[in-house]
Amino acid sequence: MVEEFKVIEGLYYTKEHEWVRIVSDKRAVVGITDYAVKMLRDIVYVSLPEVGSTVKSGEVLGSVESVKAVSDIYAPLSGVVVKVNDKLSSIPELISESPYGDGWIAEIEPLNLEEVKSLYTAVAYAAYLKELGRKEGR
Repeated sequence: MVEEFKVIEGLYYTKEHEWVRIVSDKRAVVGITDYAVKMLRDIVYVSLPEVGSTVKSGEVLGSVESVKAVSDIYAPLSGVVVKVNDKLSSIPELISESPYGDGWIAEIEPLNLEEVKSLYTAVAYAAYLKELGRKEGR
C-alpha cells in the first residue's frame, strides 16, 4: 500500500496507471491500477479492445468512462489481444471493486517480453505514486 493506494507485488506498471501480470510467455493480463480507479471514481462504461487486434506498447488499448471523465487505457506491452473481460460491458463497476482481480480488461499474447524492462516494478511504481502525491500536495 502507498498510503491509500494498493500496489501489488509481481505486477508491472505504467506511468499512465495500467498494470500487467505476466502469466506465461504467451499470456499477459492487463488492467488499470487502484490509483487510476480512485482518481476516476464511479466507472460507468468500459470500451474494450477487439479480440485478434494487434496493439503496440504505449498505444490506446481501450477507454474507461466515469462520471468525471473519459480516460484512455494504454497497452503496457505489444501483442495480440486474445481475450477481453466481457463482464465489464454490463458490469463496468467490477473495475472499481476489484482492479487487480475481476476488473481485469484484456489478455494479450506478448510479442516481446523484453518490453517489461521499461515498466515499473511494484517498488518503483509505489515510489512514483509517492512523488505524484507530493506534486499534488497530498
